[in-house]
Amino acid sequence: MEVEIRPVVISDLAIESLENIYIYGLETFSYSSATVFVEELYVRLNQLSSEYLHHPVCRFIPTKTGMYRNLQHGRYLVIYRIKPERIEVLNIIHSSRSPSKIKAARKIKV
Repeated sequence: MEVEIRPVVISDLAIESLENIYIYGLETFSYSSATVFVEELYVRLNQLSSEYLHHPVCRFIPTKTGMYRNLQHGRYLVIYRIKPERIEVLNIIHSSRSPSKIKAARKIKV
């Protein structure tokens, strides 16, 4: 079965989360560790254009269609929504955050 390639769009909130993850990595680990981690995350976000069905349905945002999914990268969850015309990256949340923070991703506009 061939998967349709869809453009990946990243919400402002997800971009802000990426910046915060990078700053945290700089302060906690090192420039090179933070840079490699975020670069690998960007690669994985870009791969969503063709691999959006490879990741599990987000158990915190259940829908009949399974349009909300999450990709795990290290200790972070990338919450994204599958739309007919594109993939919307809604937020990137540390896995220790409460489920209500993850559920709130449903309301994010892209």
